[in-house]
Amino acid sequence: MAVDSKNLQALKDIANRLRVYSIEATSAANSGHPTSCMSAAEIISVLFHKEMRYDVSKPRDPNNDRFILSKGHAAPVLYAAWHIAGHKDVTHEELLKLRQYGAMLEGHPTPKLDFVDVATGSLGQGLSVAAGMAYTGKYFDKADYRTYCMLGDGESAEGSNWEAFSFAGTYKLDNLVAILDINRLGQSDPTALQHSVDVYLARVNAFGWHGIVVDGHDVTALIAAFEEAKATKDKPTCLVCKTYKGYAWDNAAEGINDLMGWHGKPLGDRAADVLAKIKAQTNMSAFIPPPNPNVTLTEPGTEFIGLSAPPSYKPDEKVATRKAYGTALKKLGESSTRIVGMDGDTKNSTFAITFQAAFPDRFIECFIAEQNLVGVGIGCGCRKRTIPFISTFSAFFTRAFDQIRMGAISQANIKCVGSHAGISIGEDGPSQMALEDLAMFRTIPTGTVFYPSDPVSMERAVELAANTEGIVFIRSSRPTSVCVYPMDEKFEVGKSKVLRQSADDKVTVVGAGVTLHEALQAYETLKKDGINIRVIDIFCLKPADSDLLKASAAATGGKVVTVEDHYPEGGIGGAVAEALSEVSGVTVKRLAVNGMPSSGPGAKLLEVHGISASHIVAACKQLA
Repeated sequence: MAVDSKNLQALKDIANRLRVYSIEATSAANSGHPTSCMSAAEIISVLFHKEMRYDVSKPRDPNNDRFILSKGHAAPVLYAAWHIAGHKDVTHEELLKLRQYGAMLEGHPTPKLDFVDVATGSLGQGLSVAAGMAYTGKYFDKADYRTYCMLGDGESAEGSNWEAFSFAGTYKLDNLVAILDINRLGQSDPTALQHSVDVYLARVNAFGWHGIVVDGHDVTALIAAFEEAKATKDKPTCLVCKTYKGYAWDNAAEGINDLMGWHGKPLGDRAADVLAKIKAQTNMSAFIPPPNPNVTLTEPGTEFIGLSAPPSYKPDEKVATRKAYGTALKKLGESSTRIVGMDGDTKNSTFAITFQAAFPDRFIECFIAEQNLVGVGIGCGCRKRTIPFISTFSAFFTRAFDQIRMGAISQANIKCVGSHAGISIGEDGPSQMALEDLAMFRTIPTGTVFYPSDPVSMERAVELAANTEGIVFIRSSRPTSVCVYPMDEKFEVGKSKVLRQSADDKVTVVGAGVTLHEALQAYETLKKDGINIRVIDIFCLKPADSDLLKASAAATGGKVVTVEDHYPEGGIGGAVAEALSEVSGVTVKRLAVNGMPSSGPGAKLLEVHGISASHIVAACKQLA
């Protein structure tokens, strides 16, 4: 689409306004990344005033195009863009409060701002999230909004980006545009490829994308490239933009442009001269109204999503909680179209395949790329479009911990379900045994952690997860077990269950999963010896049921044993010890997996590593 000379000049002037505000903001803060903003100015100008369709007054409207600034350190140019576009809260005065404590504009973008969908700044994650948004738009919403993601060339070294490139190419996300800001310079050295734009082009094309090399400072060329992207079908598009860090035309940024040593630094005593030169050649009132979106989507509902039918198991039926997960997810899918299943090529082991068989159009296979799996899930859940349930082996979530950590900052609403937890999986050996997953997820702020012990509690944990905002982790087990709960048992977030108790209990034993069943065996053995113990299914490790734990500890003379198929650090023992830390006269004996396990039958490994029923019996006798 042709653009007249007046609007072309306005786009150039808007680019320089972006530079001015970025320099002013970082100078006022005496910190930040102005040169990274300056390289992206023309791209942002064209995006926000020619290409993207959005309602400035409703930044999270479901019909708006999406934009993710993956190179989050260039936040000032994003804030400046919304200021120029007319966001009511992003005033010039607010720009000058950048990075101040209590101010709205932080050093890197977070969803505290209504125009930011996800937090960025930990590099290499934005494209996965954008791919999740684009997948949602194309296949779930079936809407015409488009998704744009700007990446820095330095962060292209992150492997998670290439997982995302592969995913987007595989699913033909032609509503997704990645923009590589190839400004040549990293933080401490030039980037590996510097300005070898032909190499970047070959790489993105190899992943099934339509690559376009463009001068990132040429407004006319950028407009043409974005038009070409919109005309490209069945392939995502990547604009490989050659730019210069610290760029301002006509030597306005002489001594800064394309030079090392300026990353993450305000311009200092150079700022006044650079600003004066840019302003002297810029219409600082230049403005083009952003294009409006097509209004076709409404806000999603927030109603409670329940299981389509209650749990239904026979008294002697042995079912693994991982299998019950698949059953529960299918039931949720029958209740709401917002439920989406995702997996990383383990669905026949996690039993997410049960959901896929019932709802193939709401299942995303992300293949063996767990960082991208989590990132795509975060993107799918943005703006409340879906409730993603993300499953894989628990051990494999560890490689996506940074995505999970950033997801918390992003206020993400994802449900992570990890199977094959602990040494009880047996012969597969330690590479497959999650023994640190509970600790990992318990560190997530505002997160929720469930550890169901039977099929009934698993189904209810899945139901609770769907209706609990934020990042939820559910740990599932491989061994089969009978139900310990009746089919109509009620469960709550932050509540544990007492399964065995009497008036003269000597010790409180807390477990979950396979160790809860070991504790129940130990209860029977000790009862024959005249020793009563109280058995607690912790069920929810975060938030832990502190009141119940304290009451039980008091009822058993302060004697507590925890037992878990997990390393000693950060799991059940940690949760219980923390809950009881301010209670005097309490002794917590912690049974956990010490040392490096090996392959072998699950029952044998429980015995070898001291978390079987016999070890629980010995620990209770020692305390009693």
